[in-house]
Amino acid sequence: MHYEIEFPLASLSAESVEAALFEAGATAVTYSDRGDEPVLEPKPDEIRLWSNTLVRALFELADARSIEAARSLGRVAQLIGAHITECAKVRAVESRDWERLWLKDWKPMRFGRRLWVCPMDAPAPEDPEAVVVRLDPGLAFGTGTHPTTALCLQMLDAMPLTGRTMIDYGCGSGILGIAALKLGAASVVAVDLDPQALVATRENGLRNGVADRLEIQGVPPRLGAACCVFANILADPLVELEPVLRAACLPQADLFLSGLLRSQAYAVKAAYGAAFAIVQVIERGDWCGIHARRNS
Repeated sequence: MHYEIEFPLASLSAESVEAALFEAGATAVTYSDRGDEPVLEPKPDEIRLWSNTLVRALFELADARSIEAARSLGRVAQLIGAHITECAKVRAVESRDWERLWLKDWKPMRFGRRLWVCPMDAPAPEDPEAVVVRLDPGLAFGTGTHPTTALCLQMLDAMPLTGRTMIDYGCGSGILGIAALKLGAASVVAVDLDPQALVATRENGLRNGVADRLEIQGVPPRLGAACCVFANILADPLVELEPVLRAACLPQADLFLSGLLRSQAYAVKAAYGAAFAIVQVIERGDWCGIHARRNS
């Protein structure tokens, strides 16, 4: 059993509040938007919050006595300020594996004509031509439920991959590289700066029987040039990575850039326009992906 204490951040310093909560015994601290104010593209390790932010701190409950929660709130008030007791709420929280709870509603999905992404324990699609990727994302990004990943999978299904080499820059769960290998790619180099992503990619490669053709690298990677490159990241990093991704593309290589809003497509196309011909821009809701081809 756990309990949580929540209160508005208001004018308090997020760093100071977080330090105080952990000193008071919190096991996790999260922030959420109390209004409707999207925060897009924070830089690595940057905490960019909303103007109306709610703080939630999770505490373990050793026994059923409510006095324990009251003591924690009193300790938080000592560290942050007595006014916290006037606006804070304390509630019991059932112990659950919150990081994986959302997976219970994840179902097999088809992308394009024949590519399917399925949870590990889901029944196989009835389609005899189905190319199936079995996935456990772990704590990494990428199941196909997000529009940017779906755009990449749609493009992979449509692209000729047999015998080609590929680089997946920002591999997350490994979903794109594994799908490419299942669709006939000769080899894939998967790159990510998140250690959890490298673990998930390695394990998913083993589950799908493609680990022998899947090379995993952290950042900065040691890349050769490949026949196709996928980068499902964010708009600003994509612009910054143009020299790296350009060098990773062989002449006439296909490059697919995703993770950007439609309003950001112009800036990304401009960054790659000197070395690449833009083949098409495909959209899904507010998101888009750019298919480009490296000049000879």
